[in-house]
Amino acid sequence: MVADIDVAAATRVAASITTSGDLAVPMACDIAEEPSVRDMFEEVARAFGGVDLLHNVAADLSPGTIGRDTDLLEIDLAVWDRTMHVNLRGYVLTMRAAIPMMLARGGGAIVNTSSAAAFVGEAIRPAYGTAKAGINAVTRHVASRWGQEGIRCNVVAPGLIVTETTTEAMLTVLAETLARNPSGRHGTPDDIAASVAYLLSSDADFINGQVISVDGGITMR
Repeated sequence: MVADIDVAAATRVAASITTSGDLAVPMACDIAEEPSVRDMFEEVARAFGGVDLLHNVAADLSPGTIGRDTDLLEIDLAVWDRTMHVNLRGYVLTMRAAIPMMLARGGGAIVNTSSAAAFVGEAIRPAYGTAKAGINAVTRHVASRWGQEGIRCNVVAPGLIVTETTTEAMLTVLAETLARNPSGRHGTPDDIAASVAYLLSSDADFINGQVISVDGGITMR
């Protein structure tokens, strides 16, 4: 199931999967809205019979939200609340829906997408960084609470990743950080996909409650 608030994008991704001979179903879903999340998981149950794996990757990166995530004194609290609603509460909603379905099938694996912003202590984007740090914390809770019942829950924390929607302003930031990256290159979506696929696979059966930085070494720790 490929669920996204942008159903056209979900449809394109699903089509690329089915072209390879696999089954994929696109669906519109707003991770910030509980009824939308509930409808999505009900459709997953109808289409696939249950849930084994969940990858959460969602954030409100619109100019009206992240573009106004300034500092703790200046930020509009509506921006703070919106960021928490989507970037953190949304992940809670999907996991609350998925965990019972996984338990019914004997376990499963969850990978949440956090960010290097959870570690670096930026002078701006306090709401974004706090939400991402919260994802790390709730991931450890899930791993601790349900690990012995067969559920693994981990995090990938990307650094700056070049995507097809990277803006010109973001490219300026990417150029500035390239010289500081120990790996000497920018990240790509494939870097993140490979890490997520590994953590969801049986090869990672003994990895639980971990935050894996996928940033070329920017946040060595």
